[in-house]
Amino acid sequence: MRRSLLTPLAALLLSSSASAVLAQQVVPLWPHQTPEPAQTTEPEADVTKPTDALISGHRTARIGNVTKPTITVYAPAGSPGAPHAAALVFPGGGYVRLAWDGEGVDTCKWLNSLGLTCLLVKYRVPEPTHYPDNYADLEDAQQAMRIARAHAAEWHLDPAKIGVIGFSAGGNLAALMSTHPDDDHVESTPAAPDVNPKIDARANFAILGYPAYLAVPPSNRDLNPVYTPNAFTPPTFLLAAENDRSYGFNAVVYYRALLDAKVPAELHMYSAGGHGFGLHPVGMPEEHWTQTAGLWLSSLGMLPADIHRPMPAPSAGAWTSPNGTPCPAPPAPLAGHVDTTAAQQIDPACW
Repeated sequence: MRRSLLTPLAALLLSSSASAVLAQQVVPLWPHQTPEPAQTTEPEADVTKPTDALISGHRTARIGNVTKPTITVYAPAGSPGAPHAAALVFPGGGYVRLAWDGEGVDTCKWLNSLGLTCLLVKYRVPEPTHYPDNYADLEDAQQAMRIARAHAAEWHLDPAKIGVIGFSAGGNLAALMSTHPDDDHVESTPAAPDVNPKIDARANFAILGYPAYLAVPPSNRDLNPVYTPNAFTPPTFLLAAENDRSYGFNAVVYYRALLDAKVPAELHMYSAGGHGFGLHPVGMPEEHWTQTAGLWLSSLGMLPADIHRPMPAPSAGAWTSPNGTPCPAPPAPLAGHVDTTAAQQIDPACW
């Protein structure tokens, strides 16, 4: 007899170097034991180094040694209203660490500003390999989706409008969820009692930011067959920078495969920005990519009816938040200075 999925734990206050955000609920993915043994005995910790690059102009916590994966639920402000859309968010970090603020918490602020619930997934790292040689990443992602749908009524979610958003390695994981939501490996592991295989794990939309590991090296001109789009693959939004020397072409080859499979898709390749630019890279060509992504989500019917479509102001070319408030560009951080002021002054609704 299978156990039911875990009920939410008590509220926790999460803090980071960039912001402090109240997370309503933190839910373990595997309340009894993970499908495979932990890869490390070291305690979970912020492994950020002073030499690590800023993301969106601010320092971001990088979490390592994750052996007890979780979902953190960030609900939009205000009354719950009708069931609304949500997204699982997978921060990047090379399957070694998780860029928790710059690609995780920041993404939740943006989604909340659009009236969506953010389900921030802390998946297991470090993992020396990934799917299909290692099932841990996919197991965590599938379980996160099943838990989200199991709690849809409680969290005021529309179970038919739950997508995936990932960056770098997290973008790889989002693509994997877009093509392999039906993998049943976990059912033969010690964690099987915590899984309800009757709950659909497929995503209803996908946003992939500078995804990694999708193309076959060294040329990176062909898609790894593992990620071939299929009947499970949802409408997909991709973004990357042309000068991302390591992984920029991954988005292109995946987009080409989506076209071949007749999956609705949108690709945005920016002239600069490199790899890991995050949500709001100040002064970069992709500084307002979230506005474009918001329009795309609106076109899919994912935004609540009372959220205005994010549109640029026609006169000055400045962007506006969903409620119509102009969004001034924040000042760029000084060179060589760790400055979080600009990021703190940005209205999340302008993302």
